[in-house]
Amino acid sequence: MHIITKKRLREFWQTHPDAESAMRAWAKIVQQAAWKNLAETRSDCPSADPVCDCTVFNIGGNKYRLIAWLNYRAQRLYVLHVLTHREYDKEKWKDDCNCD
Repeated sequence: MHIITKKRLREFWQTHPDAESAMRAWAKIVQQAAWKNLAETRSDCPSADPVCDCTVFNIGGNKYRLIAWLNYRAQRLYVLHVLTHREYDKEKWKDDCNCD
């Protein structure tokens, strides 16, 4: 899978340095993957959950949440948001996932 864009990860861990190692590990898993569906995604990332049109990944022991849109056919993962758990709970990110 190709991650678009890793810049969001770097920007996040510049503000939250303790997230860097967990995000790098997650990115390595994603880049080596060739997922075709959610079941395959969960085989590598068991905490991946579908929420509307997005997939939510728990990172760093559930301390951080990464919201992504996956295009399995094109093998692309679009990073929409990287959030602390507190930011995630505000649910503003759901607007970008077509949640009604």
